[in-house]
Amino acid sequence: MRDEKYFLHPRHEWQRRYEALRASYVDRLPAKVVGEKFGYAPSYVNLLRHQFAHGKFDFAEPVPEGKTRKRKVDSVSRNKICNWREHKLSAGEIAQLLSEDGTEISVRTVERILAEEGYPRLPRRTRLKIGLTVQGAKVPETSQTISMTEWDNKKHDCQDAGIFIFAPFIQQLNMPQIVQKAGLPGNKTIPALSYFLSFLAVKLVGTERYAHMGEHAFDSGLGLFAGLNVLPKCTAMSTYSYGLDSSELLNLQRAFVKQVNKLSLIDKSVINLDFHTIPHFGDESVLQKHWAGARNKRMKGALTLIAQDAASKLILYTAADIHRNETDDQVLSFLKYWQGIQRRIDPTFVFDSRFTTYANLSALNQRGIKFITLRRRGKRLVQSVDKLGSWKRINIPHTKRKFPNPLVHESHIEIKDYEGSLRQLVMRGNGHDKPVFLISNDFDSPIELIAGNYSRRWRVENAISEAVKFFNLNALSSPILVKVHFDVTMTMIADTLYSMLAKKLRGFEDCDAPKIYRHFIKGRGKIISKNGKLNVIFPKRAHNPILRAVPWHRLPSVLSWLNDTNLKLVFS
Repeated sequence: MRDEKYFLHPRHEWQRRYEALRASYVDRLPAKVVGEKFGYAPSYVNLLRHQFAHGKFDFAEPVPEGKTRKRKVDSVSRNKICNWREHKLSAGEIAQLLSEDGTEISVRTVERILAEEGYPRLPRRTRLKIGLTVQGAKVPETSQTISMTEWDNKKHDCQDAGIFIFAPFIQQLNMPQIVQKAGLPGNKTIPALSYFLSFLAVKLVGTERYAHMGEHAFDSGLGLFAGLNVLPKCTAMSTYSYGLDSSELLNLQRAFVKQVNKLSLIDKSVINLDFHTIPHFGDESVLQKHWAGARNKRMKGALTLIAQDAASKLILYTAADIHRNETDDQVLSFLKYWQGIQRRIDPTFVFDSRFTTYANLSALNQRGIKFITLRRRGKRLVQSVDKLGSWKRINIPHTKRKFPNPLVHESHIEIKDYEGSLRQLVMRGNGHDKPVFLISNDFDSPIELIAGNYSRRWRVENAISEAVKFFNLNALSSPILVKVHFDVTMTMIADTLYSMLAKKLRGFEDCDAPKIYRHFIKGRGKIISKNGKLNVIFPKRAHNPILRAVPWHRLPSVLSWLNDTNLKLVFS
């Protein structure tokens, strides 16, 4: 039998809260006293008061603890639930259908009825399979190869129609054959060339990250460029890139650069070399910390090597995932690669002081390779400059150079770990606080040429900067990851295509990729296919006269990867 202890010492939580509120408002006890009496903190008592004052408290006696209140469902609703489950509808979908019929039943009640009737739970399905997408959203098609006969007598709007401006240059580079020689893999649904062109299309249109490929998921024009109905999904692209090994990527680079050399697009006399750290997230046992100059700190990432033709500014070689103990020998690895492409001409390598060791400089000299680099300067070496005499003022021809007439002192020196003597040029008055010590094994070239070749090493740094800003080389922290070496290689190919196009545009020959994209590539157009001919029609734009002046008749117009379709570019 219950007595006053039932009210003074409540056992159930709902009753304790009631008695606490009664003591607060009826007995007018402070929050601290109420809390001590019923086992609450003063702040929680204040919360109860707030909820009661705003009508957020329900004083209906709940179901006794240990029991559940079950809602009674009539036979009509029960039969509907069973009938809809026969059609493989989920409990949530059944509850929604009942609500549309005027019967409000919770999802848990539907699940209970189904369990009582002996129906097992449905296997888990994705939101896409059960149709729980955003209202009005369309689901992109699955990528697959297409033939031009499927496009015959059709008209499509393409959001990035400018991608077809690169098609003649891709055919001129003979990229289908290059991909075949490299041995890139493919599958029955998407061949290797279509995968390659899909990656290249994303690079050429300046997509910020591979995870943003969903923006192009419905563009059939971009899909046609790659020989597909639509571009592959992000996960498919990521999986494909990680399926490529280093030998396949090296074969792709070698075949591509050989074709570039065959077309005489590079000068090959001076090659700039530089390292670049691509920030990356991953296992610390695999990724090491390297110096990132742009961020002025050491950070975890993938160290890459980029070699650039100094005259044309085209990238000739890339290597990725380089460990710290491998950096010094990268110059010898590049030399082996380059001699397999160009055996007759020995270029001059230009790099900074920390690129390799003096012992490797000696190895380059023994193989007949000329180099220009900086000498590692210490405090004593800098102080010795004041004792030097016979300075000579030279002129470095460059229209935008702020200090074209530095003072130079020339001498021959010997350094540790280097067999033989070196030519040293000490430069002052070039805009730096400390003098610059250039060393080279080239004793024949004039001082102006050596100083000028090294001063143009910034071109490789500009190429890296452009790759980061426009080709999104550093955007690898995206949820959809792409293999670093493959991404760098695709950047090299895309940069070459932009350079080839720029050389054909009067007045824009030396413009960078972002400007070319903004004025000539970006924008929509119409694609019309009829009788084996593919017409890409561009709307009126301010720079169309420059595009019309390009000698397209001298460039390939038959696209081999699209069933030898004849391409025609029409600029309104």
